[in-house]
Amino acid sequence: MVGNILLIVAGLILLTGLLGVIPAMGEHLEKLAKWLGGFQGIIGIIALIYGILTFGFNLSSIMLIIAGIMLAAGILQSLPAVGDHLEKLAKTLGSFQTIIGIIALIVGIWGIL
Repeated sequence: MVGNILLIVAGLILLTGLLGVIPAMGEHLEKLAKWLGGFQGIIGIIALIYGILTFGFNLSSIMLIIAGIMLAAGILQSLPAVGDHLEKLAKTLGSFQTIIGIIALIVGIWGIL
């Protein structure tokens, strides 16, 4: 349940620019996502750690790890040995931000239902 909520929050942050086009709710969702974006690094670290701790080759854990790396890219670069490699990975994944955000949001909602 916690992982699914983290996926929904991560998906909303990753889709911040696209949420405004949703009829009726888009404005409110975009405001929420922009507010949550202020905590992007913290949410990314929590998602990454939770994804690693619950890793079991299920889609939810894998999406948590991917979304966590993308959201925590700024913080991960300060790690001594692997920071540069994780930052490069986050930049590579950044070109798929919209797709990853949609998948994270769908998997999170699907897990709650």
